[in-house]
Amino acid sequence: MKKFKYGYTAGVYDLFHIGHLNLLKNAKEMCEHLTVGISTDELVKYKHKKSVVCFEERIEIVRHIKHVDAVVEQSDIDKFKMWENLKFNVLFVGDDWKGTEVWNKYEERLKEVDVVVIYLPYTKGTSSTLINQILLKLRGEKEQNYEE
Repeated sequence: MKKFKYGYTAGVYDLFHIGHLNLLKNAKEMCEHLTVGISTDELVKYKHKKSVVCFEERIEIVRHIKHVDAVVEQSDIDKFKMWENLKFNVLFVGDDWKGTEVWNKYEERLKEVDVVVIYLPYTKGTSSTLINQILLKLRGEKEQNYEE
């Protein structure tokens, strides 16, 4: 039996790559039901970035990953608001966020409602941003501000 019943993770999932797959696979190994929030195109813009793949296609790609039980729209960055809607008991995030001010606050707030935050290993050497930079250089184009 898996340790947690309901797990949640979220991201942009642009240019789906092995790092995304590793995170989803590792998260699913620890929970019975994994829901994944996909950031809307509008939410990605808050960072002054844009995704290469549109929201509808990103959500469709992640929906068909075997480790994913459900996919939801993430139109707000606030993980506590998402907990209020979904009532998950574990939140998975890449360990590149561990110890940051924003995630320390999420941990404190979610702990009050018995939600555990688990930091999963970030896959070194790959990211959507890196893939975009490489493609732009190969094509000789000016660098854009794309999201992972």
